[in-house]
Amino acid sequence: MFHKEGGKIILIATTLTVALLLLADHFIELFWIKKAVEVLVLLFLILILQFFRNPKRDVAINDNHIIAPVDGKVVVIEEVFESEYFKDKRLQVSIFMSPINVHVTRYAVSGRVKFSKYHPGKYLVAWHPKASTENERTTVVIENKVFGEILYRQIAGALARRIVNYAEEGMQVIQGTDAGFIKFGSRVDLFLPLGTEINVKLNEKAIGGKTIIAIKS
Repeated sequence: MFHKEGGKIILIATTLTVALLLLADHFIELFWIKKAVEVLVLLFLILILQFFRNPKRDVAINDNHIIAPVDGKVVVIEEVFESEYFKDKRLQVSIFMSPINVHVTRYAVSGRVKFSKYHPGKYLVAWHPKASTENERTTVVIENKVFGEILYRQIAGALARRIVNYAEEGMQVIQGTDAGFIKFGSRVDLFLPLGTEINVKLNEKAIGGKTIIAIKS
């Protein structure tokens, strides 16, 4: 199953792959060169297909849990000053996605969208300290009845050139459902209330919609 955001790119990549395979078969006479070209072209298509995959995941909705919004590795767990919306200290948990991770963004909690804003910006590598404030990004705040206001930020990486965000102010959203997509390498930051009980560790692999990031005892 593939994400709808990849439809156009997958079609172009498939068309290009077929064309290159036909051209290689017609114009390249040396067997080993022809096979090398065919393998490279097919690998290119496989990479595109795996990037836009959208595995179906049954999410156990729980208002006492904050779940991972994306697949990737937990690279930050620290207290920081959030300057855009809260303008005070929050607990930041960041998940870095490599190009081979699933890049679907899912809602970490259920609730009402109070804030949603897109910011154009740079394309620093996603783990760069300034990426959260200088890269292309979106900021979304969801008001949850258990945790209060939860902010998540989609951040484009060095290869990304487009962030898709479905959250609109006033929407009621359901934990684990599709919140958007980030194309080609990225990061998602969660900003949680101080004192939130974190359920993951640094360098832990997170699975979007499955891994419990934080819990309310």
